[in-house]
Amino acid sequence: MKTSGPVDQGLRLIPFRGLRYVPERVGSLAAVTSPPYDVVVRPDGLHHLESADPHNIVRLILPQADSARDRHRQAAATLDRWLAEGVIAPDPDPVLYVYEQRNDEILQRGLIGALSLSPAAEGIVLPHEDVMDDVVADRAELMRTTGAHLEPLLLTYRGDGDTPTGAVIDRTVLREPLLATTTEDGFRHRLWAVTNPSDRREIETDLARHQALIADGHHRWATYLRLQQEQTAPGPWDYGLVLLVDTARHPLQVRAIHRLLRNLPVSRALKALTGHFRVQRVEGPLPRALDVLAEAAAAGNAFLLAGDGGFHLVDRPDPALLARTVRADRPDAWRTLDATVLHSALLDDVWRIPDAPEHIGYIHDTAAAVEQAERLDATAVLMHPVREEVVRDLARQGVTMPRKSTSFGPKPATGLVMRSLTLD
Repeated sequence: MKTSGPVDQGLRLIPFRGLRYVPERVGSLAAVTSPPYDVVVRPDGLHHLESADPHNIVRLILPQADSARDRHRQAAATLDRWLAEGVIAPDPDPVLYVYEQRNDEILQRGLIGALSLSPAAEGIVLPHEDVMDDVVADRAELMRTTGAHLEPLLLTYRGDGDTPTGAVIDRTVLREPLLATTTEDGFRHRLWAVTNPSDRREIETDLARHQALIADGHHRWATYLRLQQEQTAPGPWDYGLVLLVDTARHPLQVRAIHRLLRNLPVSRALKALTGHFRVQRVEGPLPRALDVLAEAAAAGNAFLLAGDGGFHLVDRPDPALLARTVRADRPDAWRTLDATVLHSALLDDVWRIPDAPEHIGYIHDTAAAVEQAERLDATAVLMHPVREEVVRDLARQGVTMPRKSTSFGPKPATGLVMRSLTLD
């Protein structure tokens, strides 16, 4: 994707002094990393990370205390202590970082840097999902209190063939990395510093011709913008920590994010659907049921309900229901999204579920969504992923999708490099 107009109106990624774990002070780099904060959804997952190493990054991104204020203060105190003890240390000079993630099937490379912030109206960084104000407020207070960006957002752009940025990345990965580790999900991670001024100039000139799509991290991007607005003078808050990936070279995977309806048993959910959707019981196990969902989703809106030990395909919505509940002032691509139909027709109208965290949970892992629904006598709504082209097309039109509509990946591991707002 490219912007029109002057070259300086595109992406501006600047070097920064990364905060990184000192390998000799921790059990292993893999043991101190974590998925992004919003992927660590289960208490057992949080406890597993906390016990993996006493310095696991989850103690900063998801601190545990009785109140939000205490959690944020605890994170700040922990970060200060680890810096004082030499567990985490800043790199000596500001640099851009090349970051690689690889497993047996996927190779992804991109640049980690501090990206100049811009509102969506400028068309430089395009959001594609709505956000929840309470989450933005919580992340803002955490960033404010710690004075740090603890995990990079994932942004994508479309290069045009053999780009200067791609050439710099290809040259950089031939050198010895700053770090290399393999996390328990099987991904191998490597990080390099781009120190050559001419390489950085090539990157700057190239990226200035492009715009980016937020793939993962809408709430953190909204937090960056909120905190920037609070400042009275230019400074480090005008930039946000990001991983920028050229998806022409390294296509991302797009997965669905599922809903956990905490206070709605499956039996009640199914009963309310009478006359509004077709409902069919589907044989398991889970992979087989997901195949049925994929086939149905190719023909129209479809969902898979779970939580009572079985699976139920919900599809073929009543056109009259959709006409009554789905906004008419949006493009057809938005009106026909599964997430749009789920929130507008099902959650708001048929099931009448309040849009609040105590009622609706958002879970990336399919098996975890089913397990939690069965344990809580709740309903898991399993979704089919949206195609990336649909996401990009809506973003270009300035149309945001319902929040938590997509999950792009692979996501950067949290804990490999952080950004202090007092060092820049």
